[in-house]
Amino acid sequence: MKLPTIKNQYIYIPCIVFGISVLCLSSLAGADIYRYIDERGTIHFTNVPTSHRYRALKKNRGRVRNRYPTRYDQLIREISQKYNVNPALVKAVIKAESDFNPYAVSKKGARGLMQLMPKTLKDLKVYDPFHPRDNINGGVKFLKRMLTRFNNNIPLSLAAYNSGAETVEKYEDIPPYQETQHYVKKVLNYFDRYRQEL
Repeated sequence: MKLPTIKNQYIYIPCIVFGISVLCLSSLAGADIYRYIDERGTIHFTNVPTSHRYRALKKNRGRVRNRYPTRYDQLIREISQKYNVNPALVKAVIKAESDFNPYAVSKKGARGLMQLMPKTLKDLKVYDPFHPRDNINGGVKFLKRMLTRFNNNIPLSLAAYNSGAETVEKYEDIPPYQETQHYVKKVLNYFDRYRQEL
């Protein structure tokens, strides 16, 4: 094999250096940022995740694109605005409660997209729990009550949505029930995902 001449080496070296520089710069520019929301609703950011709770933020170039759209997004925005509730939180609750199935019925009798119990449906004047607009309107109205009752503390409000406001007030914290604690974490994870898009 013929070795390159000294003249050619002077051409190759700047090209190699340039290539390495471009790779380094693109790596720095595309450095990942991670975040998670803790049990108190505090958002933590880092570029070096130290826990599995951190999730990489999605890099958006130009226009933000909704990666998790549903046919209810517009309805969620509209009703959330009516009650001054973050639409990403509403969408997260719907995802956790029914996975966007308007005809979902739980073993305990909760119904529709936001899984409202019969007593709650009556109190909120929701006449058709399987009608998306009626159910979301009732669910967001109820969620707003919880947020107001717990001074906009999202984890406590979610716990109250799941296990009842009196139970949360009794423990003055998220109740020590595995189902409720899992529910709160699940909704917060979905909230973290959807708040980047709605």
